[in-house]
Amino acid sequence: MDMATMGTFARWKYAAKPNSWPKILVPFLLGQSIGVSAANSISLSGLLIGGLFTIFLLLFIVFMNDWADEAVDRLKRTMFPEGCSPKTIPDNILSANDLLIAGSMAGAAALGIASIGEAAILRGYLFWAGFACLLIFVSYSLPPIRLNYRGGGELLEMLGVGVALPLFNIYCQSGEWLPPAAGEVLPAFMVMALASAIASGLSDEESDRKGGKTTLVTMFGNRSCRRAIEFLLLLAVLFLLLGRTQESTLPALIRILAIVIILWYGYRIWQFSDSAKTNAFQAQAAYKNDLHLAIWLSSSFIAVYWIWGATILP
Repeated sequence: MDMATMGTFARWKYAAKPNSWPKILVPFLLGQSIGVSAANSISLSGLLIGGLFTIFLLLFIVFMNDWADEAVDRLKRTMFPEGCSPKTIPDNILSANDLLIAGSMAGAAALGIASIGEAAILRGYLFWAGFACLLIFVSYSLPPIRLNYRGGGELLEMLGVGVALPLFNIYCQSGEWLPPAAGEVLPAFMVMALASAIASGLSDEESDRKGGKTTLVTMFGNRSCRRAIEFLLLLAVLFLLLGRTQESTLPALIRILAIVIILWYGYRIWQFSDSAKTNAFQAQAAYKNDLHLAIWLSSSFIAVYWIWGATILP
């Protein structure tokens, strides 16, 4: 990529990191589908408000994380000039000030959408739910809390991606917080979100450690964290199996197919896990890609079934 010839749109598109969007869009889809299942119908206004909030939250996260991580990103570029992807600020794609302004505007827009939605679709706590979502992600990288630098980032990401964002969209769509369908899938999705959060630190192990950033990978090492990720996928399968009750809204066949997706990609991950060692960036990218496919495809499969079942099936 020739950064010198990139146009304005290309620079902002790169900074927005569209390849990472499923990490936020899948919990949006899952939460909306649980809400659709609970109401047995689809609220287009709930879908619109939830979708707009999620998009602005996503932009807030990617812009502000790059702004907050500038020092560590510069360090990684210095340590591995050819071993990491382009970095938004160190590679002069956009300035730190550009990202700070854009991220702040996106965060304000997200809160504005939540406030409008509270009145428009009669969800009495939507603004505060949106505020809680933003607060989780503010606490992740931004001062003074910066838990992603103090050893709590992975748990905070699990809470934000695996719990808070789905719950916001469930409430947006149905007006309920925890319908029965949520108990069937959210525990599994939550532990898979933790697995994804741990995996994010695999390729940054040495630069994070040298830059003073404390993550599970810098504390326990690459190999131990890969084993934890693989265990969490099996735990997700167990939670999906245990989530079935007499009142389940998810048929056994759909549940089994979702489990098969997780196990298939889990097997692929396990096969080449040992090659995804420290600084093996290509192997780590393949490892994370299959992990994300396990999470995103299984969750999206369940979500599509619920939406299809509530809106199309008689």
